[in-house]
Amino acid sequence: MFEIYTDGACKGNPGKGGWGFVIYNKAEKILEKSGSCEYTTNNKMELIAVIEAIEAFINMYNNNEKMILYTDSAYVWNGICKWINTWKKNNWMTCNKNPVKNQDLWQKLDILLDPTRFEFKWVKAHNGNIGNEYADKLANMSII
Repeated sequence: MFEIYTDGACKGNPGKGGWGFVIYNKAEKILEKSGSCEYTTNNKMELIAVIEAIEAFINMYNNNEKMILYTDSAYVWNGICKWINTWKKNNWMTCNKNPVKNQDLWQKLDILLDPTRFEFKWVKAHNGNIGNEYADKLANMSII
């Protein structure tokens, strides 16, 4: 089972941002990647980290390999595990009839989601989890 840790960071919100992810296979690091954006929000960086990680995983393993993706973002975890199906039914509107924020990123993520391959778990940030700490380091180091 592959494990993927993702994180996003922002200096100011909005402000300069970075994202990062690391992929492990049986505790062995097999890929890490990060990137930055000059003007963004923390939530966008969290979403981009997840999208980039899933795309990289699919490109490496286009068969039926399974993975667990860990995020410390309640926004991302709730969006994937609780809200996205309702948003789609409501034509990408929230229950308050407002457009979903970061809709373009959520729609891109929705295309990538495959519940038979991907499991999502929330992990507490800055709590000593090695994968999460490493993804956080990548995200923060990539801020320009």
